[in-house]
Amino acid sequence: MKVINLRFLTPEREVLKGQILRITLPTVEGEITILPDHQPLITALKAGEVIVETKEKEIIPLAISGGLLKVDLKEVVVLADTAERAEEIDEKRAHEAKERAKKLLEEKRLTKEEIAQALAKIEKELARLKVAKKWKKQRAPEA
Repeated sequence: MKVINLRFLTPEREVLKGQILRITLPTVEGEITILPDHQPLITALKAGEVIVETKEKEIIPLAISGGLLKVDLKEVVVLADTAERAEEIDEKRAHEAKERAKKLLEEKRLTKEEIAQALAKIEKELARLKVAKKWKKQRAPEA
């Protein structure tokens, strides 16, 4: 079974490192899955869900807010602006942050930059909520 080396980093921490079977990420041009022997690539990432499958067949879901992806013949490097594992996401805080950003958008005197920042914040929080809800449901123990 072929594997590919992964380094998944944010400015604050190393999120994941090791050998994986595949990684699926949201790029600005659409979702992409990287497998061993993938062609070299550099692309921008957008807010969304990342799914990593380790060589032990463990599935690790994450939410990212954007960043860069670099694939070469030796490894995959993800440089994410922010990244959280599904179990790290506080749904209540994500929902509150989304609502604060929405309220900010309702203000009349925003600059283009402030509007872009608020929209990016909403997109990030929606990604966090999607990952948290989806994986919480899938990992919930059956009663």
